[in-house]
Amino acid sequence: MSELLLKNVKVVTHDRDEPIDADVAIEDGRIVRVEPGLSTAGEVIDGGGRLAFPGVVDAHQHWGIYNPLPEDAESESRASAQGGVTTALTYMRTGQYYLNKGGPYAEFYPEVLRQAEGRAYVDYGFHLAPMSSGHIGELPDLVERFGVPSFKIFMFYGGHGLHGRSNDQSSFLMLPEGERYDYAHFEFVMRGVQAARERLPELASEISLSLHCETAEIMTAYTKLVEEAGELSGLAAYSASRPPHSEGLAVFIASYLAHETGLGNVNLLHLSSRKAMDAAVRMAATFPHIDFRREVTIGHLLADVDTANGIGSKVNPPIRPREDVEALWEYVLDGTVDWVVSDHACCRDEVKFGEPRDNVFLAKSGFGGAEYLLPGLVTEGRRRGLPYGRIAALTSWNPAKRFGLRTKGTIAPGFDADICLVDPAQTWTVRAQDSESTQEYTPFEGFELTARVTDTFVRGHRVLDSGKIVGAPAGRYVSRPA
Repeated sequence: MSELLLKNVKVVTHDRDEPIDADVAIEDGRIVRVEPGLSTAGEVIDGGGRLAFPGVVDAHQHWGIYNPLPEDAESESRASAQGGVTTALTYMRTGQYYLNKGGPYAEFYPEVLRQAEGRAYVDYGFHLAPMSSGHIGELPDLVERFGVPSFKIFMFYGGHGLHGRSNDQSSFLMLPEGERYDYAHFEFVMRGVQAARERLPELASEISLSLHCETAEIMTAYTKLVEEAGELSGLAAYSASRPPHSEGLAVFIASYLAHETGLGNVNLLHLSSRKAMDAAVRMAATFPHIDFRREVTIGHLLADVDTANGIGSKVNPPIRPREDVEALWEYVLDGTVDWVVSDHACCRDEVKFGEPRDNVFLAKSGFGGAEYLLPGLVTEGRRRGLPYGRIAALTSWNPAKRFGLRTKGTIAPGFDADICLVDPAQTWTVRAQDSESTQEYTPFEGFELTARVTDTFVRGHRVLDSGKIVGAPAGRYVSRPA
């Protein structure tokens, strides 16, 4: 007999387009049966015919970038649960922001784990960025000791600041004296990741490198051109200052370096434009021996430079014109895109905006959005004919398999009971004040969505009940593979 039974739900999984009517039996945090007509002596929750999606694996968040990590781990995980997220993988690195520390990960990362412990309402893990040569030598230890098999390169950091203009590596990146964060470093990181894959062949398919693909020199030149011309403002100006061919060029460079170094697993993050995605497709055809995965964000799928709510929508890479949004949807619908994420980075009003407030080049980059991940994708995806099963693959199965989350990603016996109930016929208007995030604004303010997450379960713990966060934090650190 199970201890928890979800009855009367329509179960959505990645391996079939449409949901099936079934009950879901849960015991000790795991799913034990999925079939109609189940019974239990334990707790019964009637799903009321709602869709039961596998909990979202949001593979791209940033806890602790603008706020203290313990605060973000709590508030932003609450916001995540509102969007159906049950596992958040958040990017972390040494240098300015995050813990504002340099040094080896052997000292840095345990502090990260201590600060997050016991705070989160959803399960969580971290990707790490090898910023220095010393970090490259730590990669096998990070995999084996700490359960971190996924790493990141920020391709523009060495020559263009996080928010624009600055190329001061010494203070921003906190690098050891004499080191640079440049293409040579990227090559050596790739060699290090591949060496870890070869040292740990049983984990090789789950060890990967992710890249933020933008080209510093192009962005620096175009930022100057856009500001001097003075013809554009707001999000349109920021998009023009970081043009799509900057993304495409970086994809080409990263792909060739992966080929040169023999790196087999490459993730191309938050591709925002037709040119970036076209470059990614071309490189996959050119180097078929590399397992490329392509990511887009819900922000780039829902908003454009004209519909996003003001310069609070500044992000890297930028929100683009409508033609790029439509192009991304073409790639989602034809199966080119592997997963959809939030790139959630809570940036409060007092931190986000510069003086004057309407100058986009003075604003910080990044915003939250995990609350709208699954509702937004269901709303817009279904309107465009995207099957429910494909939505489950994009939000759960595909990222879970890539990043070593072996017990997450689907609703089936033996998997964690990470489930969210979705009402696909509830129309509502996005208001920042309704979010559990501490961010006071949202790029999606006023957007009308036609699907809503009503309940979220993390390993059988109900953390969202009828749209409200309940209980104490139940999230755990996930050491991967898990």
